[in-house]
Amino acid sequence: MSTEPRPKGVFCGRMFDMYACWSDGKPNSTVKVPCPWYLPWYNQVRNGFVLRECGPDGQWTNSNFSHTWRDNSQCNTDNSQQEAQKKQMLILAYFRVMYTVGYCVSLTSLSLALIILLFFRKLHCTRNYIHTNLFASFILRAVSILSRDALLSRDTPEFRDNRDILEVLSDQTVSGCRVAQVLMQYCVGANYYWLLVEGLYLHNLLGMMVFSGNRYFCGYLLIGWGTPVLFVVPWVIVRYLFENTRCWEVNEKMAHWWIIRTPILIAILVNFFIFIRIIQILVSKLRAHQMRYSDYKFRLAKSTLTLIPLLGIHEVVFAVLTEEHTDGILPNINLFFQLFFNSFQGLFVAILYCFINMEVQAEIKKKWQRWKLGMTDLDDLRNTGSNTPQVGASMPPCSQYPNPSPCHAPTHCQEDSCLSALPHPSAPPHPYTHNQDQLGARQLKTYCYIPAHTQGGGGGGGNEEKSCESCC
Repeated sequence: MSTEPRPKGVFCGRMFDMYACWSDGKPNSTVKVPCPWYLPWYNQVRNGFVLRECGPDGQWTNSNFSHTWRDNSQCNTDNSQQEAQKKQMLILAYFRVMYTVGYCVSLTSLSLALIILLFFRKLHCTRNYIHTNLFASFILRAVSILSRDALLSRDTPEFRDNRDILEVLSDQTVSGCRVAQVLMQYCVGANYYWLLVEGLYLHNLLGMMVFSGNRYFCGYLLIGWGTPVLFVVPWVIVRYLFENTRCWEVNEKMAHWWIIRTPILIAILVNFFIFIRIIQILVSKLRAHQMRYSDYKFRLAKSTLTLIPLLGIHEVVFAVLTEEHTDGILPNINLFFQLFFNSFQGLFVAILYCFINMEVQAEIKKKWQRWKLGMTDLDDLRNTGSNTPQVGASMPPCSQYPNPSPCHAPTHCQEDSCLSALPHPSAPPHPYTHNQDQLGARQLKTYCYIPAHTQGGGGGGGNEEKSCESCC
């Protein structure tokens, strides 16, 4: 509006009166503009108008209190509607707290699960690569939604308090909010299509006699991260050209919303049919093993419940029950379950496919046992080192030890290593040979004083016993 050319002659100038944006008005005319979109009850008054009078002198008509006069009766609602609107706003505020907690918990658990799958090299395989991409899509979805809500909540108080509303309506603020909205739509679409990739991979793994996941992994990447671009970009173009209002978070023209909604519904329905096919394959395989009915039923139920969060099968119910086809309290019930499952789904997936996975638990236990063993050996070495003489200039010569041999340097133990040699059966146990086998096996590099007795192989062929002192 600010870039439009101004009319010639006498006219009432365009302005913003902290309620609505007014265009130029001709003298002795009534100017009307639609009700402001930021009203909490805008859906009830979206067809109404605000009226103002332009006087013959080109000035807007003022009221008796020297304020600019306007008729906004069409944009107001009665008290009963306002009370219902306040109640609905309170319900939505509770819903927002619920799904914010859900996304935060899912974000934490998914980040930990992603680190675990990337840290252990033995877990690197095509199946877990797909899991990591799915975890990443859940993480991006949670971050984008929380960021979008933070931007919207930051702007909402200014609208309500009528303070700095020009700043709120500035191009920078609106552009940043729209960018966050576009990124959120892409991340949500990528999440749905990575759920589809999980279904495709599992179906191919169970259905094909010979299946190599590595051959199709590039295709999986293209489906998961590339397909959302095909419908998010057209949606951005259509919104910018035909519905460039607010932060693009309200869909006034549902035809534009179907540009994003249709591909997501297709992914949900395809995943549902894949789910049915996988259940059929599992039933046939369980029957082939001739299991007892109780075990058969338990394993089938376990597999089914495990597949539901992985493939997002619960979305089929929400795809049928849309807001346009529900009335009364049913929309709030539908919205609650949809927000609950969408926000906590990442937590369920991280638990099922990482935290309680037997393969992951085995690798964590191995790492933990190795760490404990290393700490135990370190403590033993510290205790041993505190009770033994240190190697250096203060070490006593070999002649001070009992039964010394003519080995004045470690080179006398080249053939029979003092570290690996066993003590002679007739020799008394030496206090410095504690935990000798473990030290030799692990090759821990530390200073210790280890005497070892070896059988001499002298020129006389006798059984002279020699004692060699060395350092390991």
